[in-house]
Amino acid sequence: MADSTPRARGGEKTRQVIVETALRLFKERGYEATTMRVIAAEAGVSVGNAYYYFSSKEQLIQAYYDQAQSEHEAACAGLLATERAFGVRLRGVLRAWVEVSEPYHEFAVKFFKHASEPDNPLSPFSGESTPAREAAIGVYRAVVEGSRGHKIDEELRAELPELLWLSWLGVVLFWVHDGSAGCERTYRLIDVMVPLIDRLVGLSHLPGLRGVTKDFLMAVRELRA
Repeated sequence: MADSTPRARGGEKTRQVIVETALRLFKERGYEATTMRVIAAEAGVSVGNAYYYFSSKEQLIQAYYDQAQSEHEAACAGLLATERAFGVRLRGVLRAWVEVSEPYHEFAVKFFKHASEPDNPLSPFSGESTPAREAAIGVYRAVVEGSRGHKIDEELRAELPELLWLSWLGVVLFWVHDGSAGCERTYRLIDVMVPLIDRLVGLSHLPGLRGVTKDFLMAVRELRA
């Protein structure tokens, strides 16, 4: 049972203030130039208190991942509860992510070079990012499991949530570099990409394409290993 005492609520409020302050400073000063000492001073807490909640700047970014993921799940909930067409569900989930991420666009541009480093704990593939990664894949699992109308190859169905998550990473990379007004080019990318994925998924069970599907999945598993 969660602790609902005033002290616990106060601790959660302090934690959130530190996260919000850190994200603002990362946007204003850059990730490397922002120290925990500066974050603590701007948040109005002691350095020791800041380290009590977050042992490093990397943990603050993980908190951002968690916060952004929660916002995305909330933005998708209505669509996933009512819409059953696979393509519509996928398009809505991808577009919802762009919408909720818009306030962080400038920050993401400055931050992405750290997240793109293979050995950096901020990488989406790192062990530290596992909770956020699994939660994100869970959204695409919901897209697949709640869809109707397609007879999807069973082997592909099992792998599809992670494959859709990987395609989302491609959207993220495009979005980071998208300088168009309101990220219009990213929305256009989604609108072009989703019908192609929808068609390929819908054709995956046909006898003529089942062998291609199996070869593709075999290649995916080999590369993953």
